[in-house]
Amino acid sequence: MLENILLDNILLNNILHIVLIVLGMALLIKGGSMLVDGASSLARRLNISELAIGLTIVAFGTSAPELVVSLSAAIGSHPEMALGNVIGSNNFNLYMILGVTALIAPIAVQKNTIRFEIPYSIIAAVILFLLGNIAFLPGEGKSITRIDGIILLLFFGLFIFYVYKSMKTTVQDDDKSSVKTLSLARSIIYIVIGLIFLVLGGRVVVNSAVALAQAFGISEKVIGLTILSIGTSLPELVTSITAIVKKKDDIAIGNIIGSNIFNIFLILGVCSLVSPIEYSPAFNKDIYILIFGTLLLLLAMFTGKKKKLDRWEGSILLILYLGYVVYLIIQNE
Repeated sequence: MLENILLDNILLNNILHIVLIVLGMALLIKGGSMLVDGASSLARRLNISELAIGLTIVAFGTSAPELVVSLSAAIGSHPEMALGNVIGSNNFNLYMILGVTALIAPIAVQKNTIRFEIPYSIIAAVILFLLGNIAFLPGEGKSITRIDGIILLLFFGLFIFYVYKSMKTTVQDDDKSSVKTLSLARSIIYIVIGLIFLVLGGRVVVNSAVALAQAFGISEKVIGLTILSIGTSLPELVTSITAIVKKKDDIAIGNIIGSNIFNIFLILGVCSLVSPIEYSPAFNKDIYILIFGTLLLLLAMFTGKKKKLDRWEGSILLILYLGYVVYLIIQNE
C-alpha cells in the first residue's frame, strides 16, 4: 500500500515537471516574441534600418531563450546543461531546422553567406573546441574561463563589425510589413514583459529539467542536448519556416547561421564571464558533429543546384539528426 502511494507520488511529480517544462518553454517563446516585437518597433521609431533589425535585434531575440536557459544553468552549477543547450541548439538549428525548411522549399543562399557567415560559424565551433580542451593558464582544468569568455565576446564583436560593414554596402529594404508598429510606451512594455517571461521561463525549465533528469537517471548532458536545446530553438524553427513560406530565403538561412554564431560567441561568452563553465570532453563528439554538419552545408552549396540547399540535401540533414538523437539516448553519457 505504502509502495503504491510512493509510486503514485513519483509519477505525479514527474508529470508536474513535464507540465512545468512545457509551460516554461511557452514563456520562453512568448517572451522572445514580445522582446523582438517591442525592440523592432522601438528600433523602427529610432530610424534604424530593417536590415540592422533583422541581423541584430531579431537574431538576438530568437537566441534569447538559449541565453536565459544557459545562464540559469551556469549560475546554478549545471555546466553540462549550459553547454549542452548551446551545442544542442546549434545542431538542432543546422540539421533539423534547415532540413525541415529545405523540405518545404529549396533554400537559395547568398554569396556573402557562403564566403563568410558559414565559414565563420565553423570557426566558432573550432574555437569552442580549443577553449574547452586547452588550458591556457597553469593549474587550469578543462573549462570555459572568464578569459575564454572575453575571447568569445571579441569574436562576437568582429561578427557585429562585419554586419555593420555589410549594411553599408547592402541596398536597404524599405518594406516595414514584418515589423509591428507599436507606440513608444507599448514598445517598452513589450520589452520589459518579454524579459520577465524569459527569466521566469528559463528558471522553470532548468529546475524542472534537472529534477526530471535525476528522476529518470538521464544525464544532464543529454537533457541539455535534447529537451532544452529543442525547446529553446523553437523560435528559430518558427522564424525559418515562416520565412521560407514567404519566399524570404535569406532570412530562413541567415536566421540559423546567425543564431549559431550568437549562441557560441555571445551566449557562452556572457555565461562564462558570469560563472566559468566546467567543460566535459564528452562534448567533443557533439562539436565534431556540429563542424561536420556545417561543412556538409558548405559542400551543399557546390552540389546539385549551386548556391542552394536542395530538398534531398535537407533530407540528409534531417536523417542525420534523427540518428544523432537516437545515439544520444542510447549512450546517455
